[in-house]
Amino acid sequence: MNGMNDTGVGADPTSGRTSHAHRLRGLAGTGFIATLASMAATTLAAALAQAVGVDFEVPDGGETIPLSGFAVVTGIFSVVGIVIAVALLRWSAHPAERFMWTAVSLTAISWVPPLLSGANTATTTALLGLHLVPATVMIPTLARSLRTRTV
Repeated sequence: MNGMNDTGVGADPTSGRTSHAHRLRGLAGTGFIATLASMAATTLAAALAQAVGVDFEVPDGGETIPLSGFAVVTGIFSVVGIVIAVALLRWSAHPAERFMWTAVSLTAISWVPPLLSGANTATTTALLGLHLVPATVMIPTLARSLRTRTV
């Protein structure tokens, strides 16, 4: 009788890789669903702001931000957040904590362009609020997902 076979110590050495790949795919899948939710929520919030009179006209170039622009930019930066979360899951000993600090810091930094845009008060205020909409969807979702995948 071989003691290694009885205890399962002779397990496949690639099983750790499969588990790791599974954790990364799970995080990416959760992030993708959260991205779609944040895109929808941000676009809806922008549409509501527009309905109450916010024009989203930015003086630099004199163009109005279209609703589709909110969805696209939200999607792009949400994917950046997923990439950061995946990298932290792969290389950090404390990925959820590091992600929270990084994401909150980047959200704070994202307020700089609206404040410097020269747009009217209503547009600036709405843009600042619209930065918080995807943050409130993406940050807790990815942080929670990171916590469950590191246990």
